[in-house]
Amino acid sequence: MFKKYACYLSICLLAAPFVVCADEPLPALPMLPAEMPVEPQSPLQAALISLPQACPAIAARLGGPALEQLQAFYQQQDWLPVWAAAGQLPQLHAQLQLLADDGLNPKRYPVAETVPQDGDLCADIDISRNYLQALQDLHYGRLLQSHFEPLWHADETPRDRQAELLAIAVPGMHDMAAAFDLARPNLAQYQNLRHLYAAQRLQALPHWQSVGNGPLLRPDMEDKRVPELAKRLYSEGYLSSVVGTPDNAYHGVLVEAVKSFQANHSLQADGVVGPGTIAEMNISPLTRREQLRVNLERFRWLAQDMEPDGLLVNVAAAELTLYQGGEPVWQTRTQVGRAERQTPLLKSRVTRLTLNPTWTVPPTIWKEDKLPAIRKDQTFLSRQNLQVLDANGQPLAAADIDWDNPGNILLRQDAGPRNPLGQMVIRFPNPFSVYLHDTPSKALFDKGPRAFSSGCVRVEHPMKLRDFLLSPAERARTDTLLATGATHEFRLSNPVPILMTYWTAQVDGKGRVLYAPDIYSRDSALLAGLDRAH
Repeated sequence: MFKKYACYLSICLLAAPFVVCADEPLPALPMLPAEMPVEPQSPLQAALISLPQACPAIAARLGGPALEQLQAFYQQQDWLPVWAAAGQLPQLHAQLQLLADDGLNPKRYPVAETVPQDGDLCADIDISRNYLQALQDLHYGRLLQSHFEPLWHADETPRDRQAELLAIAVPGMHDMAAAFDLARPNLAQYQNLRHLYAAQRLQALPHWQSVGNGPLLRPDMEDKRVPELAKRLYSEGYLSSVVGTPDNAYHGVLVEAVKSFQANHSLQADGVVGPGTIAEMNISPLTRREQLRVNLERFRWLAQDMEPDGLLVNVAAAELTLYQGGEPVWQTRTQVGRAERQTPLLKSRVTRLTLNPTWTVPPTIWKEDKLPAIRKDQTFLSRQNLQVLDANGQPLAAADIDWDNPGNILLRQDAGPRNPLGQMVIRFPNPFSVYLHDTPSKALFDKGPRAFSSGCVRVEHPMKLRDFLLSPAERARTDTLLATGATHEFRLSNPVPILMTYWTAQVDGKGRVLYAPDIYSRDSALLAGLDRAH
């Protein structure tokens, strides 16, 4: 009964629908009358119930969910102080300092140096508050992804994050290092990047001079910027020495160094020094280091949605990776949405393939691209093999339409070699009308960055991807259907998870940093959010 009364009062104070503070679930009941007695089990529980009066400085920093979390934490500790044992605080201090390697600021989690004195319940509560906050930030991310880079989920099943966190925090009171290791994402992307950032943050920032703008510099040309280029590449380890060439000739090892730089920055590795390459070279060392911190936060988000088997699309790098058993087994290049028509971030499941697809022009492309072109020249329709349909899919004569006020019509392109969807579309439920698909624009896969589409993701080697998604019998069946030239819908017997997300720096298995241009200009907003959070 004591537990129930205390819990009801907590509900009244928080104006929240539910607080975990009893061993068994409580029914939803109206607020109890003020005269009903409240008998806390311990002085600490009483302090939590009346926190604004007992510990006003702590209460001012807590929202309702954080207080609920504290109550649930102490309930599992029998409502007793937990930080009196010898050695606990030094272990916690050590783990908090290691958060700097995760790109988190240890000063955000201030913890007293000495064990709380008997009866100093507020000190015990404050240490627990920071302990839980540190584990939460490390496990789920310091910032809310939904506020910065929202990711739509096909499965809206809510997760009990409080229970997940307590499953780490409560046993962690007996092994602090194990608790922080368990909270820390176990993704290879996270661990590799953390290892590199931990080393870099202890070193002095490197220095490199900027490279001047100018005309395109191609191999075997001469340019006064060649010495600048050599110094810049040497400063970051792409050259073993600052090479000099007669007449500022651009060739040999310098060209190869530029190609390596371009490949590591998701640029077209052709050795041609243009505006994109110059822009990437002139990003400052401090910005590069902060970019690592930004992407550690993104990988904390990613860890919540990553599955052992499935497709992972990095929109920034325009790459698709297939995972099986938690390991990457195949990767291919993609083309993603332009900055003005961004590819959305989402998690869904691939459920079907459209073979020999027709293409119905999406509303945005219809209004912004096709309609203006038709108004200029109606032969555009025949040249693009576009058919005009009414809202019910019935053909209309283009000459009978008032193109200044066309009404509710559709444009559709039949299946064939010129269809922008190619031979196959890979579909998954989402509200954005996006999908993966083949494309006749093969040459664009050699470019970088590869932000060319209107939001959908064009896939290089889509038939190889199909082979991974289907059983041998299903592959044979789709081959037969493709050969007909007719449009067919083919459902997968085993739907495959797909996660489309965004990051701009990672570390490969050899310890090299691979950067992707921030095609949607998101890094600065995320960095500002992290700095405000500190």
